Order: sequence, then C-alpha cells, then structure tokens
Amino acid sequence: MTFRKSTIPKYQQGAQLGFWNVREYVLFRDGHICQHCKGKSGDKVLNVHHLESRKIGGDAPNNHITLCEICHKAYHAGKIELGQKRGERLKDATFMGIMRWALLDKLRGIYPDVQNTYDYLTKCSRIRLGLPKTHYIDAYCIAGNHEAVRLSYYWYHKQVRKHNRQIHKLKILKGGIRKCNQTPYMVFGFRLFDKVICKGKTGFIFGRRMSGSFLVKSLDGEKISAGISYKKLKLIGKRQTFLTERREVVLPTHS
Repeated sequence: MTFRKSTIPKYQQGAQLGFWNVREYVLFRDGHICQHCKGKSGDKVLNVHHLESRKIGGDAPNNHITLCEICHKAYHAGKIELGQKRGERLKDATFMGIMRWALLDKLRGIYPDVQNTYDYLTKCSRIRLGLPKTHYIDAYCIAGNHEAVRLSYYWYHKQVRKHNRQIHKLKILKGGIRKCNQTPYMVFGFRLFDKVICKGKTGFIFGRRMSGSFLVKSLDGEKISAGISYKKLKLIGKRQTFLTERREVVLPTHS
C-alpha cells in the first residue's frame, strides 16, 4: 500500500498518515531504538510503552514511547525511571517527518516513478516471504521484484571520523600541553583507515605505531593482524569518510 500525499485532503495529512496503527507509527517516530538505553542493552525486541496508563492517557502517539524488552521489564519492576513525560515535544522526529516529505517531493520532480514506502510494509513482505531480518534482505523486499536473481554478495559501508580531535588539546583545562605520544598523520606512507591487503585478505588500518607496526581489521571487527610490519602491507585504497567492504552471503530462499 502506497500513499500519495497530494491525493489526500490536507486535513487528513496527519503525522500517522500511511501507518496501520499507533504502534507502527511510534516505532518509526523513535527510529526503532529504545528511548531509554538508546540500544545499549543489545535487545532487538522492542515494545511500545504507555507513559500514562491507557485508562488515563489514552492511545495517542504522544502517550507512547519505544522501549526494548529489557528496559520495559526493568521499568515495571521499579528498577529504572524514565526521563520522558507525556506530551513531550519531539522536535527531531517532527523535523525528520517534514524533511521526509520535502525529499520525496524533490525526487518526484526528477524521477516521476518514485514512491514512498514504510518499515511495516517491508516487515510484512519479509514475513510473507519467510526471510530473515538483515539490511540487504530489507533492500530486496523494498525493491518489490521478488523474482529477480540476487547476487551472492553485498557492499557494506561504515562511516569513520575525518579528524582526530585529540591533536587539538592545547587548552588550559587540558593542561595546555600537546600529547607526546601522538602518532603522526602519515606513518611509512600509510594513514589510519587506509584499505590494504594483509596476509592475503582485504582489511583496513585501525591502529599504527611509529615503529611501522599496524593493526589491520575488517569492518566487522575481525583482526587480520594485530602488529604486522608496513613492509608486508599493500595499499589498495586511501582512506575515505565511508569505508566499503564486500561481504559474501548465503542467499536464503523464500517460500
């Protein structure tokens, strides 16, 4: 199901336009992240919690908040307190809602066949096809062509910092002294996050020493070498803001 905003009366274009129910809207509004621990618990199961009881506060979206199951149980057990209150303004969510429609309208001016979709539609499609939850399978479900021949790999991207602000600690509150053990920007022709061949594998430099010893890892955290010499590395790509890694997958079959 796809909703075109321009075909719906303006008075009906509320925040929940396009959502099956309040729960799906609240999960989308909160970015599918626990609003208490911000995902630190690692619990993937999300619950929609009433800030005030349903009898008192009703089922309005501003009376709901997304909590992971661990935090939800801990709250009802009296182990944690929530900082959010009923009716609290969600400026970030409001801004994203406005920008979402602005971006969609802009894209439609360039690509007339662009359509809007929602997380719950992707979820329903994935469940109907009997596929597991992953980013690349979500992309497959969103595309809609379920008879397409899929590749046995996908490209994973990870954003890394552009600057090392530890270099800029010449402040009175920091003692006004630059760290003596700060590694230079370039070490034997290599920089942090350069893409290299190490022991026959492709990885990225996540650590280096003045002696020319490097820590090389893949983007999923696998250590390829914890202290290999720069002489045994081959540079295949200079560092970028977004690191890219090819990942092989076993394609699940859908029912």
